[in-house]
Amino acid sequence: MHCNRFLDKPISRREMLSQCANGFGAVALASMLAGEAAADSRTDPLAPKKPHFKAKAKSVIFLFMDGGPSQVDTFDPKERLIREHGQPIKMKVPATQFDNVGNVLKSHWEFKRYGKSGIPVSDLFPHVGSCIDDIAVVRSMVADFSEHTNANYFIHSGIGIQGRPSMGAWATYGLGSESRDLPGFIVLNSGLIPPGGLDCFTSGFLPASYQGSLFKSTGQPVADLKPTEATPEKQAAKLALMKRLDKGLLDRTGRSDALESAIANYELAFKMQSGVPDLMDVKGETAATRELYGLDDKRTEIFGKQCLVARRMVEQGVRFIELLCPAHNTDRWDQHAELKYGHSVNSYAVDKPIAGLLKDLKSRGMLDSTLVIWGGEFGRTPMAQGADGRDHNPFGFSMWLAGGGIKGGTVYGATDEYGYYAVENKTQVHDLHATMLHLMGMDHTRLTYRYGGRDMRLTDVYGEIIHPILA
Repeated sequence: MHCNRFLDKPISRREMLSQCANGFGAVALASMLAGEAAADSRTDPLAPKKPHFKAKAKSVIFLFMDGGPSQVDTFDPKERLIREHGQPIKMKVPATQFDNVGNVLKSHWEFKRYGKSGIPVSDLFPHVGSCIDDIAVVRSMVADFSEHTNANYFIHSGIGIQGRPSMGAWATYGLGSESRDLPGFIVLNSGLIPPGGLDCFTSGFLPASYQGSLFKSTGQPVADLKPTEATPEKQAAKLALMKRLDKGLLDRTGRSDALESAIANYELAFKMQSGVPDLMDVKGETAATRELYGLDDKRTEIFGKQCLVARRMVEQGVRFIELLCPAHNTDRWDQHAELKYGHSVNSYAVDKPIAGLLKDLKSRGMLDSTLVIWGGEFGRTPMAQGADGRDHNPFGFSMWLAGGGIKGGTVYGATDEYGYYAVENKTQVHDLHATMLHLMGMDHTRLTYRYGGRDMRLTDVYGEIIHPILA
């Protein structure tokens, strides 16, 4: 019986075959799916998978500079800004985010040449500058969006809309993870979640096991991870009961991504309960390591800890790690005003820790197999917004890569004399994604997932590998 005011819930095809014709339809269905079901029961979605070809990079660390650092104040010096400082810009200016177009604004910082390569780096990044011979600077990045939320989705997923799988999810979908006690895709939150929220790290239409797991920098690193039972034995018994109940449901209803992922997450969370506290504890580090990462300086402590933890995660086989910017009484790298103060505070917080990470990875022989990517969702304009700010600029900005098959001491591409437009070797975000996957041993055109009747991929129908920056 049912209430006439409500319709019965529609049943699935699988349920229909189970219930109709005395269940004989289910017998045929079970026979067809027997091999697949048996394989699924033995397969961990995060188990390591073979790449398409030999990989240079086993892991990726993405240092995401949320808000958009200014290319002309960091890695792309422009003499014309000095010559024409305070004058109206002598070029056609596109519509900017706020259309507050002021006069040309020179950089507040000097640029010095570092290393054997002699690549100029701003005084904002003296420590990173000391590592420049391991870095390839791409000065010709372009993006499709000038607003933070869409641009954040775009840099993470290759599509400027909500809900598409991020590059971390694609990497773990394609290769799994070599870590047995940690998620394959981890986001280290230093205090600020980018505009667009947690969907920047979503698995989208990929199985939920490839979702980014958020680790906090203070307090309990992972929500609800602390054991709720008095003893490990009771916790294990509780987990075993949940697994039996879930398996019984799966046996009756067939495969369910949400349910299977939940089972896998329960098991992984149980392993994490003992491993994560030690992973996140940096109190026992040597004085030399603390100095290297800036752990004893309040201004570098947060990001320094995240960089150190990222190195530990790479050692444990985590596939993709993203670091988010810390909050230091300024609006990320998004300086529409008070550029000198905001960029100075933000760069100080990350410069020494990033250099420490690169040097530590190199000294341990890990940099060659770890791809490090630095950058934001877009750059900034070469003219002032207000008295001392810069507006958003997706038409030409800088990112850099190091380790994992990258040719260090390299500059690729160029912007115009103002640093506004990419004019040489224009590089799309899709090209960045294609290059990342290539270094991880994957052909970006072959890494696909069937969804909505189409083979979907991170690079959509675009993407060219940036061969000149490869070792």
